[in-house]
Amino acid sequence: MAWMTYISSWFEQDDWYEGLQRADMSQVRQVGLLAAGCQPWNKDVCAANGDRFAYCATLAIYIYQLDHRYNEFKLHAIMSEHKKTITAISWCPHNPDLFASGSTDNLVIIWNVAEQKVIAKLDNTKGMPASLSWCWNVHDAVAFVAHRGPLFIWTISGPDSGVTVHKDAHNFLSDISMFRWHTQKKGKVVFGHIDGSLSIFQPGNKSQKHVLRPESLEGTDEEDPVTALEWDPLSTDYLLVANSHHGIRLVDTESLFCITTFNFPSAAASVQCLAWVPSAPGMFITGDSQVGVLRIWNVSRTTPIDNFKLKKTGFHCLHVLNSPPRKKFSIQSTIKNHYTSSTSEAVPPPMLTQNQAFSLPPGHAVCCFLDGGVGLYDMGAKKWDFLRDMGHVETIFDCKFKPDDPNLLATASFDGTIKVWDINTLTAVYTSPGNEGVIYSLSWAPGDLNCIAGATSQNGAFIWDVKKGKMVQRFNEHGKNGIFCIAWSHKDSKRIATCSGDGFCIIRTIDGKVLHKYKHPAAVFGCDWSQNNKDMIATGCEDKNVRVYYVATSSDQPLKVFSGHTAKVFHVRWSPLREGILCSGSDDSSVRIWDYTQDACINILSGHTAPVRGLMWNTEIPYLLISGSWDYTIKVWDTREGTCLATVYDHGADVYGLTCHPSRPFTMASCSRDSTVRLWSLTPLITPLQINILADRSWEEIIGNSDYVIQQGTPPLLCGKMSRDIKQEIEKLTGNPQVKRLRWFSECLSPPGGSDNLWNLVAVIKGQDDSLLPQNYCKGIMHLKHLVKFRTWDKALSVAPGVSVKYWKKLMQRRADQLIQEDKDDVIPYCIAIGDVKKLVNFFMSRGQLKEALLVAQAACEGNMQTSHVSAPKGSSYSDDIYKEDFNELLHTVSKELAEWYFQDGRAVLAACCHLAVDDIELAMTDLIRGNELELAVSVGTVLGESAAPATHYALELLARKCMMIPICFPSVGYRNLAADLLLMIPDNELHLVKLCAFYPGCTEEINDLHEKCKLPTIEECMQLAETAHADGNVFETIKYYLLSQEPEKALPVGIHFIKEYISSSDWTLDTIYPILDLLSYIRTEKLLLHTCTEARNELLILCGYTGALLAIRREYQSIVPALYEYTSQLLKRREVSVPLKIKQLSEELDAWRACTESINQSSEESPYTPPSESQRMVYATLLKRLKDESLRGIIGHDYVTGSNLPSHSDIHISCLTGLKIQGPVYFLEDGKSTISLNDALMWAKVNPFSPLGTGIRLNPF
Repeated sequence: MAWMTYISSWFEQDDWYEGLQRADMSQVRQVGLLAAGCQPWNKDVCAANGDRFAYCATLAIYIYQLDHRYNEFKLHAIMSEHKKTITAISWCPHNPDLFASGSTDNLVIIWNVAEQKVIAKLDNTKGMPASLSWCWNVHDAVAFVAHRGPLFIWTISGPDSGVTVHKDAHNFLSDISMFRWHTQKKGKVVFGHIDGSLSIFQPGNKSQKHVLRPESLEGTDEEDPVTALEWDPLSTDYLLVANSHHGIRLVDTESLFCITTFNFPSAAASVQCLAWVPSAPGMFITGDSQVGVLRIWNVSRTTPIDNFKLKKTGFHCLHVLNSPPRKKFSIQSTIKNHYTSSTSEAVPPPMLTQNQAFSLPPGHAVCCFLDGGVGLYDMGAKKWDFLRDMGHVETIFDCKFKPDDPNLLATASFDGTIKVWDINTLTAVYTSPGNEGVIYSLSWAPGDLNCIAGATSQNGAFIWDVKKGKMVQRFNEHGKNGIFCIAWSHKDSKRIATCSGDGFCIIRTIDGKVLHKYKHPAAVFGCDWSQNNKDMIATGCEDKNVRVYYVATSSDQPLKVFSGHTAKVFHVRWSPLREGILCSGSDDSSVRIWDYTQDACINILSGHTAPVRGLMWNTEIPYLLISGSWDYTIKVWDTREGTCLATVYDHGADVYGLTCHPSRPFTMASCSRDSTVRLWSLTPLITPLQINILADRSWEEIIGNSDYVIQQGTPPLLCGKMSRDIKQEIEKLTGNPQVKRLRWFSECLSPPGGSDNLWNLVAVIKGQDDSLLPQNYCKGIMHLKHLVKFRTWDKALSVAPGVSVKYWKKLMQRRADQLIQEDKDDVIPYCIAIGDVKKLVNFFMSRGQLKEALLVAQAACEGNMQTSHVSAPKGSSYSDDIYKEDFNELLHTVSKELAEWYFQDGRAVLAACCHLAVDDIELAMTDLIRGNELELAVSVGTVLGESAAPATHYALELLARKCMMIPICFPSVGYRNLAADLLLMIPDNELHLVKLCAFYPGCTEEINDLHEKCKLPTIEECMQLAETAHADGNVFETIKYYLLSQEPEKALPVGIHFIKEYISSSDWTLDTIYPILDLLSYIRTEKLLLHTCTEARNELLILCGYTGALLAIRREYQSIVPALYEYTSQLLKRREVSVPLKIKQLSEELDAWRACTESINQSSEESPYTPPSESQRMVYATLLKRLKDESLRGIIGHDYVTGSNLPSHSDIHISCLTGLKIQGPVYFLEDGKSTISLNDALMWAKVNPFSPLGTGIRLNPF
């Protein structure tokens, strides 16, 4: 295995502890991503190959990959090496993992998608690669061309590597708009020119330059650029050509003859893009450039067979996927399918119009539109598989949350638009009219005014009314100079400030009356109104100074000038919680903190390696400041000591804007030159605070005042408006306020994407009145009793049978079977008509339309759908109740499937909502735990009470483990007590408290204090109890009390000896040894690492590794079972031990597990399945005998944390467990450099507490 070479050095060294770092996970989690749209300026900016397709924004390439289980394309990677506009991409025809891209700074890059890395770069090419394509005739060569040629061919590797010039393709008379290699005929290539002509070259034939211009252009100088060129896949000479004005022709490149000219329904229609449909010979599709009309053609006809209007805006490019996605789930319909034709049993065929005689091709088209929209359209089903509407296509300079709605985020971009996004669904809900040039900055009007002020590079500033969708005011005081920042005063909604390259900061009223013009010696880049004094404004200037002005006087001189930066100052930000404190970011790569009252710089934050742009104070924790820089990173600072708490590397380019909403203060949005907006959760920074809330601690340990909290060493407390409001509301309540307190804090600390939905469902289950549900409840996942109540179900049920003839039903059923075979939507009315609910649900599920399946099952359960009992055996009389049961089961099946879909997508909270919707509390809780949403699980579980208790207790146990391992802090009394408080919330808690006390590394006095709190005997008494238990032969008690004594290492030989003896017998079970091993693993780390314990430590690690592998099999942690077996084998091989385990036995068990579980986990495209041998079956059966069932049924299955599927740009981390690149959050092991995925770390720690590096350090990824 790859990882073993990687860390085998650890296994060689037995005792080491020096220079050990703490295992670490990021304090900032990525929880959402808004992808960019497709750029509208270059031609070849979307491409597809096999199970992937890609499109380009201006500076980044987005790659989507097919998820076979759900048959949907998911964003897999974002490549952003290019610093200038990307001109073209081309997928390698011989290797589906490689593609090439070119950009305007004369750069060509070859990428490996699977490894997500650059494998070759060609810099300073002879010309700009305006068009580029892999050569079909050579294995690893890419051709590119600019303007009038020549065509360069870059051979990437091998003896002939380097750049050569095509011997014929040069000295053209007109610029090249695109070129295409022939896929079958070696070396044949065609060029399309701006003047409308073609040039064709093929080895051994005479070159044809500038031929086949549209007839109407012959003899004129008019230009009619070639906009699309595609070789006919079934011919060596036929070519489809589109010209901007002349339309589409099929030409023969051998005889230079135009075979067919295709006619459009109206003269206004023009085409930018076309594509052949590989699955349907002779068919091709085109996209109109004025309006988003997709037309389907056959070469035998001059007019389109069909037209679909897909969008208001025109097409930019099209690509047909050559492998249509396969069927989704393998849910078998109970009814046998008869392969009958639709006309058997004399059903007259429907009258076909001439157009429909051509059946629509079952293809998927990647469609890119001129407004940046990107989608995947299923032509057979006539529906979008997905559509990413209205994405930004360029750098996003600014982002801000709407003051009265934390779910709406506005972004301003280089592409001249402002867009407003719903961050729960990650979709655009409004976009400004556009054509504003570059928009550098935006500012929402205060309160609910629903207007946004924008600042542009050349067209002054404006106010956009979002609901009306139009510009309602313009400001031109700066002339044509760029305005870099605009700030609407939130204390006085009539005032707006702008600052510009002309050196002025101008304050005006919203109707345009200028109040102040503050002149600066150079360009002004940033301005910010004080949040505590409505008349104070600060500016950042190119002359390296920060100035503060007082607007209430008539003076145009600053009150204060702060000097210290050594390069231009960009943004300035006043602290919302500390009066007179402001920060500034500069091109000198530092952030400075200024105190207006002391007239001084009170701190310098150094760490960025490039100019600082984004700046944001946290609205609850007064010392937290966040900065974004041109070095691609975001840094989180503790401004008290000036330390950097976390660095985020996930953006692929300069970070410009940072923002959060005061009512969701720990969810941050950032925007960047990589044209994405990303959402982050900052809650890991305040873990102790969250746990104080869960443990029902007093207000003093949750809410504080700024002056107290900014003293060094004070734990984080909430000091902002949000927490004060919650406290006020709770103090008004009568009765037990903890339920409300948990819910309100949970909603503002959790990131968007389902926590509100989850709490609404909890309220429904707890019997809350429907009238109290919020308005947006029906937009989310609803409880089953509301599904039909709040949704109109008429549309799908509009087809009801008028007759109920037996014969008619039989025919309908045959027709339905046949349509399901063909995967056609037309089956829906047939199934509804015959009332075959199961068939319809299975049809929807097989296509991954889980939400539709849920609605059908729901309607049937409520009796809102006529159901026929077709599947009842002859002669039996089923009562309606049994059918009700049947449908109920169906409903649970569909909800589970939908939950699994959300869960696998890294959205555990929505998965939990699906389970709660059908009252499955245990599965909802376990999904939260498997998604590592432990704080949320405890909050929800506490409110739900008894039904959620087992899962709540497990979550509390994991949270206590998290507290026990918080670096540096744990020895402090606060953290130690937190862990104890959590464990005291579990009813049967003695053993948990023993583990806590055993692990606690304090002095005797502190340990005895903790023993007292946990109602355990003192250290000295424990020693005596251990000796007594040892004499009585009670192994468990002996170990327990030795671990609690001053010599815990005495427990090791007792426990290990017992386990070795026990597993030497043939019929041992895991449940007998696991409790002892689990207890032993809590021995204090420094005791375990003593030289005298070397052998015992190694044996403990081996036994924990082996039982970990067995537990992982029981929990179906497929990804880590092999690694645990391998880890145990390596320890056996390299360490001096005597345990009754043999390497051969371990490898046999692993092989047997693989062979026996492969059939279950096998996906269709893998190698052929070989059944396990008889001996493998026996080995596996013996294994299963040792494993009893899990007590919590839902805990089985892989862990997936939020953000598991979000691509990151950070340094590519390779997992030392699998040797593969880590997708999603990364967890650093204790050497500070080895990494595993956070998901794997969580699963590993749940079955084996010790680190994979074999050091004896406990793992704590929770």
